[in-house]
Amino acid sequence: MKRYLMAALAAIVVMMTACTKKELSTGIHEENLDTSIDPTQDFYQYATGGWQKLNPLPDEYARFGSFDAVGLKSLEQVNTLIQDLSKEQHKHGSIEQKIGDIYNLAMDTARRNTEGMAPISASLDKIAAITDKSELSRLLGESLEYGVWAMYVDADAYNSTMNILNEYQAGFALGQKSYYVDDDDNAHSIREAYLRHIERMFALAGLSNGAEAAQTVLRMETRLAQAAKSNVELRDPIANYNKMSVAQLQELVPEVDWNTYFEAAGIVTDSLSVGQIDHLKEVGKMLKEESLDDWKVLFTWQVLDGAAGYLSDDFYNANFDFYGRVLSGKKEPSPLWKRATGMVNGMLGEAVGQMYVKKYFPEENKQRMLALVKNLQQSLSERINNLEWMSDETKAQAQDKLATFTIKIGYPDKWRDYSKLDIDPSISYYENIQRAARFEEDYSLSYLNKPVDKTKWFMTPQTVNAYYNPSSNEICFPAGILQYPFFDMQADDAFNYGAIGVVIGHEMTHGFDDQGCQFDKDGNLHNWWTAEDKERFDARTDVMRDFFSNIEVAPGVYANGAFTLGENIADHGGLQVSFQAFANLLQSKGIDPMAVDKSGYSPAQRFFLAYANVWANNIRDEEVLQRTKTDPHSLGKWRVNGALPHIGAWYEAWGITEASPLYVSPDKRVSIW
Repeated sequence: MKRYLMAALAAIVVMMTACTKKELSTGIHEENLDTSIDPTQDFYQYATGGWQKLNPLPDEYARFGSFDAVGLKSLEQVNTLIQDLSKEQHKHGSIEQKIGDIYNLAMDTARRNTEGMAPISASLDKIAAITDKSELSRLLGESLEYGVWAMYVDADAYNSTMNILNEYQAGFALGQKSYYVDDDDNAHSIREAYLRHIERMFALAGLSNGAEAAQTVLRMETRLAQAAKSNVELRDPIANYNKMSVAQLQELVPEVDWNTYFEAAGIVTDSLSVGQIDHLKEVGKMLKEESLDDWKVLFTWQVLDGAAGYLSDDFYNANFDFYGRVLSGKKEPSPLWKRATGMVNGMLGEAVGQMYVKKYFPEENKQRMLALVKNLQQSLSERINNLEWMSDETKAQAQDKLATFTIKIGYPDKWRDYSKLDIDPSISYYENIQRAARFEEDYSLSYLNKPVDKTKWFMTPQTVNAYYNPSSNEICFPAGILQYPFFDMQADDAFNYGAIGVVIGHEMTHGFDDQGCQFDKDGNLHNWWTAEDKERFDARTDVMRDFFSNIEVAPGVYANGAFTLGENIADHGGLQVSFQAFANLLQSKGIDPMAVDKSGYSPAQRFFLAYANVWANNIRDEEVLQRTKTDPHSLGKWRVNGALPHIGAWYEAWGITEASPLYVSPDKRVSIW
């Protein structure tokens, strides 16, 4: 423990040195509060109600919150960089040429309107030319435009140093099993709207069988969805790992000629992990039972659905009317410049990111973040040592895992090479998108059956987000999230520990949530718990699951506590770990976190205000329903009013008593990390 203590003290010295050059602000913007509300009655509304009034929901958004506001700022910063390149001529093959040309292609709606559906004609002709089911194995391997399963390369869950091919369920465009199988009014309404949308898209493509095709698509997708695993079932890493040889795969699903498929896809391997066996077996049954004509209808739909955003305005608008208006409640599409910038971000993200960090991410930000991370690691270490429900044996394993965290902040040390991606403005936008998709596929396959590259990043530097990766036991905080309201170099520790500090603690806790805790310090799916400790852990996480499952997010609609369990555990751990690190820091300065200071708040109160402000948002009713089905995170309101009632320091800071509707009795509060 001496090593941890010395590291923490050194981090505190760095923090204090950085923050004593000038007086720092509180970071709390009074206009974001709604002081007409009693914080003991509705803390979320008190802490964010002013922000909600100042940031009415734009028509293009289904939800607009602090994350979205920072994302917009990042997008505007990136757009400035891209526009400068798009206005000039560059040598073909240069990164500047690729960025500028794909942006200009994305912006050129006049050209796409003239081209109509011509860019996808070859793909549709290829489907129409199929005369026998035996051709489907090769067709599925040759094209990324459609499919009923997905293949990707990732670290082997049981041997994290090596990459393996993984198979994953796919083939249903609505994305969620529940949309196909639920019997409530909302699900029925969505399915009816989906049928109308498919028919409309077939008509735009000049295909006369739209109504019949829609019924065929929905029927076939429903079969695939019924055999698929639910979002909750997909959270079980052991059940979704089924390693086998290609010969065993051929025996499992003999209706597919797998050697032909792998040859056509350019995949060379002798083994893989099948994620969802029942779904893949259902694909095989469908290949036998469904007619060739119906398969051709499904593949035609997948081409139309996947291409809609890159074709004429008619296709784009039809696509938005369903996925934007019906599913999310959006009123209008995002402006073209946002869509174009987003496309460049997605296609050439690290190249753009290299420019982004050079202009927008000072080195001093990274150093202050490193200090924060070290302090939080020390805090989590202390909390592990003090767990009364965990044995010393399991504690030692947890400490080893914490000590071996890899920490990535800002941007990668090694930038990605895009030299093999050819962006050609003489061909259509859609065809360039296909080239980029194949480039990404080839990039992924280049790692197959090779050692894992632990320097690789899974988010671009300009991304407003963060992640924990269990296979590499790493936490990553891109430069994009390191700005207000998550991080503020001009604000004091109460603000930064309450905002980005909780985000850091959140990602750390993912290493110990109900999924992350199944991976050891080396990133392998390996049990490091005693049976008794794991039983006690599960009992405590059950309290979290049941609490959130009883939250009514809309009339008659309840949160899915099992689906959101990992994120709720991480929120809880992030709050506990960051507040303890903050309290330790104040103690070293002789400051009482609960004493009101000249700001009019106590440091502890400002900590929790900063946390709540991260989740400020306005959201449409349709989006509440969609996110409850699709998002493993709780809704913003409940990441505050659902998470804080389990944090003892929040009760003390804000004087929460049994009279508060947010009050949870101590014996029913979650207590894990």
